[in-house]
Amino acid sequence: MEKNIKLTYSYDGSEFFGFQRQPNLRTVQGEIEKVLKIVFKKDIDLVSAGRTDRGVHAKKQVSNFFTDSKIPVEKIKKILNELLPKDIMISSVEEMDEEYSSRFSAKYRAYEYYIGEEKNPFQSRYVTFVTEKLDLEKLNKIAIALVGRHDFSNFRLSDCASNTTIREIYNAEFTRVDEKTIKLYVKGNAFLKSQIRIIVGTILAIYFEKKPGNYLVEMLNNPTVHYSKIVADPNGLHLVDIGY
Repeated sequence: MEKNIKLTYSYDGSEFFGFQRQPNLRTVQGEIEKVLKIVFKKDIDLVSAGRTDRGVHAKKQVSNFFTDSKIPVEKIKKILNELLPKDIMISSVEEMDEEYSSRFSAKYRAYEYYIGEEKNPFQSRYVTFVTEKLDLEKLNKIAIALVGRHDFSNFRLSDCASNTTIREIYNAEFTRVDEKTIKLYVKGNAFLKSQIRIIVGTILAIYFEKKPGNYLVEMLNNPTVHYSKIVADPNGLHLVDIGY
């Protein structure tokens, strides 16, 4: 009888070529599946809640896989953490019912994008820097248009393989983290490839008057019209929650 095992884990994406398995490249999925093969003595295909780009981090990522192994679930976490590289850490291992899917059972995903207002070499892997103090009220006036159900065709890269571009955003809000750092929190049912990086790039372009004030709204309202995409750096982006 196969068991359906759910992994919850975090990773520093700085040294990975993204999440998804790629031949001859170091990826999060590839590293975990390599260790799972050692432990369970067969190839394991992870099903995962989301796929992050190169350089993007996860404070909470979720995957599941099936195994007929007799290893007790409570021991799997310790074994995996001993074998995984230092930039991946398993926080919990659970046995789920057979219908559970980390991807299709997910009700929402949430990301945070961190922006620093003063360059700091100790934050450079995790924060994207700008050169001045930012006005949260002004940023939130731009971001509010994202909330709701929209066609996000203009907010994905050309190699995005998703069958539909309709997504619903439940929350999009900038808040201050500390004196020199702010973050954008975005929660939605699901996201397209690089969607949040394009959202952030667009908002900052409007804020710094490199694009007109209605640019983001026009991109949402005219999904069949091509707009130039401004893609923010990956390092400020963190996958922070997945809800079931």
